[in-house]
Amino acid sequence: MLDREKEREALGNGPVKYHGKWPFKRVYGIQEPASVALSALNLAMQFHGWLSFFILLNYKLPLKPNKKAYYEYTCLWHIYGLLSMNSWFWSAVFHSRDVDLTEKLDYSSAVALLGFSLILAILRSFNVRVEAARVMVSAPLLAFVTTHILYLNFYKFDYGWNMKVCVVMGVAQLLIWAIWAGVTRHPSRWKLWTVVVGGGLAMLLEIYDFPPYEGFVDAHALWHATTIPLSYIWWSFIKDDAEFQTANLLKKVK
Repeated sequence: MLDREKEREALGNGPVKYHGKWPFKRVYGIQEPASVALSALNLAMQFHGWLSFFILLNYKLPLKPNKKAYYEYTCLWHIYGLLSMNSWFWSAVFHSRDVDLTEKLDYSSAVALLGFSLILAILRSFNVRVEAARVMVSAPLLAFVTTHILYLNFYKFDYGWNMKVCVVMGVAQLLIWAIWAGVTRHPSRWKLWTVVVGGGLAMLLEIYDFPPYEGFVDAHALWHATTIPLSYIWWSFIKDDAEFQTANLLKKVK
């Protein structure tokens, strides 16, 4: 593939995709070294964010008499953290070695994360705290996401359809968070705005796809780079939200 690209370059032609992917220069057998490194950094950032959230809830903020956190969305954010780490792990594996299994695990993990993130956006923005209401909101979306993942893995791996599904879920949650940030008086809403605007701009890198510079860094790799600082700000907002909600609940208890 790279030999063919050298021939095309000698003739003055630009790079082309092979089976839907740009040609990359390998490093120690790794197919996309930049994306692998950035995926690993994202994984580390997600772990740091989740761990600091866990420590905050269990060791720094006041707990109920039953030793549970006052923050009503604790469990949901823990699930989000685990899904995020899982997604970035398989992203690193897939970009290291693109085979059928790693591709399906990467795409399935990303869809699961996007679907759950959309559910979380709805529940937090609309302040849904009653368990029955949470189930009513979550069940249809979980059913759709599960069906979509099964469709990709066992019926037809449709790249175009999957891209549409992911874009719709991604844009929907960005809009929900943006509207909520505009109407809420949350003290850390500027962090939410930063993530929403930054996430929207980062999506343009996925749409405006360009070939890898010097055979290493393409638009997708740059998208991975943008999500590292955004993840740090995002987890910072989550921790601020936990402190804010806990303080409000303690005032009501007193």
